[in-house]
Amino acid sequence: MNNTLGLLPTEPLDTLTETFRRFLRLEAMAGTALMLCTIFALILSNSSLSDSYRSLWETQAGFWIGNLEFSRSLKHWINDGLMTLFFFLIAMELKREMVLGELRNLRVAALSLAGALGGMLVPVVIFLLLLRGGEEWHGWGTVMSTDTAFMVGCLAILGSRIPESLRLFLLSLAIFDDIGAILVIAFGYGHALNWIALVLSALGVVSVVFVALLGIRSIPIYFLMGVFVWLAFDTSGIHPTIAGVILGLLTPARSWIGDARLHAILARVIAYPSGEHWSGDTTDRRDLQRANVATREALSPVERLEIALHPWVAFVIVPAFALANAGVSFFAVPLDTSLTIAVFAGFVFGKPIGVLLFSYLAVKFHWAILPPDLNWKLVFFGATLTGIGFTLALLIAESAFDSARLNSVKLGIFAASIASAVFGLSALRLLTTSRSLSRESNS
Repeated sequence: MNNTLGLLPTEPLDTLTETFRRFLRLEAMAGTALMLCTIFALILSNSSLSDSYRSLWETQAGFWIGNLEFSRSLKHWINDGLMTLFFFLIAMELKREMVLGELRNLRVAALSLAGALGGMLVPVVIFLLLLRGGEEWHGWGTVMSTDTAFMVGCLAILGSRIPESLRLFLLSLAIFDDIGAILVIAFGYGHALNWIALVLSALGVVSVVFVALLGIRSIPIYFLMGVFVWLAFDTSGIHPTIAGVILGLLTPARSWIGDARLHAILARVIAYPSGEHWSGDTTDRRDLQRANVATREALSPVERLEIALHPWVAFVIVPAFALANAGVSFFAVPLDTSLTIAVFAGFVFGKPIGVLLFSYLAVKFHWAILPPDLNWKLVFFGATLTGIGFTLALLIAESAFDSARLNSVKLGIFAASIASAVFGLSALRLLTTSRSLSRESNS
C-alpha cells in the first residue's frame, strides 16, 4: 500500500502553510539573485563597458497598431511593464493574507498597517528637513519603500532565531509599504492626465469585476483584459503599474470548489471500474472532465497565479530590473552629498523610528495589538531591516530625479540598504541570543 495516500487530501490550512513556506524559500533565493545582479550592474557601470551598458537599456522597442504607437526604451519596458507583474504578485499576497491569513484579525493587521504608515511618513519628514527646500524636494517618495526580497533574505538568514510573529509583522508591513509606494508612483510621479484613457481604465476594471460575477474563470480572458487595463492606464498619464495593484486586489483568494464537493466529484470517478470507458459522450467521460475542473478549481485563483508567476518575478523580472537600474557611476559626474545624506538618513533612521512610533501609538490607543511573543526591542531592531529600500526606491528615483542627481540618490539608497541590513541582522542576532541565554538560565 502506498504510504502517501495517508497524506491526502490536505486541508486548506496545510495548503496555505506550504504556500507561505514556499514563498519564503523563493524570496530568500530571490534576494541572492537580486544582490548578484546589482553587483554585476555596478561593475559594468564603472568599467570600460559602461557606455555599452547604458546604451543597451536605452534601446527603443515597441509595437504599432495602425497609427497608434507604443514604443519606449528597454529600461522603461521593464520598469513600467514587467514590474506590473511584480506589483500584481505583491497585491495578491496582501489579498491572501487579509482573506485567509493572520491579517484577517483587523487589530493584527492594524499593527502592520500603522508600522507601514510610520515607516513611510517619518522618512519623508527627515528627507525634507535635511534638504531644506530646492528642486530635490520632488524626490520625497524615494525614501518611503522597503525592498521585500532583500528583507525576506535577511529574515531567512536569521531563521528560527526570531519569533514567527515578528516575521509576519515585517512581511505584512513590507507588503503594505509596497502598495503605498506604488500609489505614490502612480499619482505623485505620473504625467498630465488623459481623461478619456482614465475612463477607459475604469471601464476595464469594472469589466473585470462584471466578468468575475458572471462566473467566468478563464485566466487567458483575464490576462487579455489586464493588458487592456494596463494600456489604458499607460495612456492616461498615471503610472501603469497601478494596474497590477488593482487587478491583484481583485483576484479571488477563495477557491471555487470546497473540500466536500471535491471529494464527492472525485469519488464518482474512483467508483468506476478499470477499463476503456472514458471515450465518447458518456457519463464516465463527463465525470472525468468534471473531476479535472474540480481539481484545478480546488486551488484559489490567487494560489494558482502565485505558483505560476512567483518564479518568473523572483528570478527574471526583479533581477532584470536590478540590471537595468542599479548601475551607478562613481566617477562620471560629481555627487551631491547633501542629497545622498538625506536619502541615507531617511532610510536608516526614519524607517525604524517611524515604524516603532506609529506601532506603539496604535497599540497604546487600542487600535492594534502586540503579539505576546513580541516586545518593543524586537519591533525596533526588526524595523531597521525596513531601511533596505532598493527596488522600489530605485523605481521612484528614476521617475523623480534627472540624470544629474540620480547617481547621488542611488548611492544613498545602496549605502542605506547595506547599513540597514548589517545593523538589523547584527542587532537581531545579538538580541535573540541574549533572550535564549536568559531563558536557559531561568530554566
